[in-house]
Amino acid sequence: MDEPMYGLPTERANPFDPPEVYRELRDRCPVSRMRMPVSLDGQDGWLVTGLDEARAVLADNRFSHRKELVSLAIPSPIPLGDHKYEPTPAAPGAFIAMDPPEHGRYRRMLTGHFTVRRVRELEPLMERVAGRYLDEMAAAGGPVDLVSAFAHPFPIDMMCELVGVPEWARQPAVDHLAMVARTSYTMEEIMAAITELPVILTRLIEDAKAAPAGDDMLSALVRLPDVTDEELVSLLWTVLGGGFDTSGNMLALGTFALLEHPDQLARLRAEPELLDNAIEELLRYLTISQFGASRAALEDVEIGGQLIEKGQTVAVGLPAANRDPNKFPDPDRLDICRSTQGHLAFGHGVHQCLGQNLARMTLRVGYRMLFDRFPTLRLATPASEVPTGGDLVHYGVHKLMVTWDEPDHA
Repeated sequence: MDEPMYGLPTERANPFDPPEVYRELRDRCPVSRMRMPVSLDGQDGWLVTGLDEARAVLADNRFSHRKELVSLAIPSPIPLGDHKYEPTPAAPGAFIAMDPPEHGRYRRMLTGHFTVRRVRELEPLMERVAGRYLDEMAAAGGPVDLVSAFAHPFPIDMMCELVGVPEWARQPAVDHLAMVARTSYTMEEIMAAITELPVILTRLIEDAKAAPAGDDMLSALVRLPDVTDEELVSLLWTVLGGGFDTSGNMLALGTFALLEHPDQLARLRAEPELLDNAIEELLRYLTISQFGASRAALEDVEIGGQLIEKGQTVAVGLPAANRDPNKFPDPDRLDICRSTQGHLAFGHGVHQCLGQNLARMTLRVGYRMLFDRFPTLRLATPASEVPTGGDLVHYGVHKLMVTWDEPDHA
């Protein structure tokens, strides 16, 4: 591999493993040159595949997350033609594409809604919502698509409860955010999504202002002083966009992985106290943020023995870093008993996932109740026929047909 890689790889030989080329790059050099598919300056960028190097980049304030500074590590879904790539700064409130101190100011508006205490308060509601979907699955009988029947609607309902999204807005918001969460679409599709979603969010804000007494996130946000509607729209978009597909993809893909590793599932059934560690291992092993995280160097920085020049983009391959054998022995093996401390499934540094406590609780309730309710759960199709989501920003499966043995009431 003498030539720099062109963009981030997506081809997988196994539905649970990152692209094999990551291993080759990491073994050769954990910081490698990469040709950026959409570059701000025509320069090559860098790809980080080692865990220590990834943590170093993500924790270093000499690397920026500002949208207008970062080249794209994957091709643009919309052909640019002769147009030069000139991204604009993030909209007010879109804090994930900002640096401190602006990033911190907006993030602090939300952190209280994602604390361990707040998430624990939601656990009884989570169990009721999950139970309702599992009851419907049982009533329908197998085979059933776990993605549409449980894995996606359950986390979406919980996020909507936390934020305060009423029933009328849920499906339209889901549809538009699902489009944004893809890496392939037409100009007409993406334009419809990014123009219609703010209309829905603006109406939610107006309704919340008319009756701001609720204890949900939106009601709290509209009570804050000196926050504009434009900022509120971006904050809602960021929160919902970050939570609508991530936990759902992890629930479905993690179930797929456990069903295909029956020794690990049997160990989990025998020792349910392993569930929290199993979730961390699934997060590491699967790392659904398949395109990682990108940063732009604000000055010359040396990482892993390589000089990153000011203005160059560094793509952090999170799936590769979480399979680094220097940190995780035999990293390509799913082992629900291993030490997973230091994995990067939720990122690292100031941009570490805001909703990770909610995600962990959602997975804890989801996996526990699913496997308790259906102890004989199994795939209804060959594993090779499960359609995986290489075209998704957050990797997962599009459909997971499962079945189970009906209880014997004789």
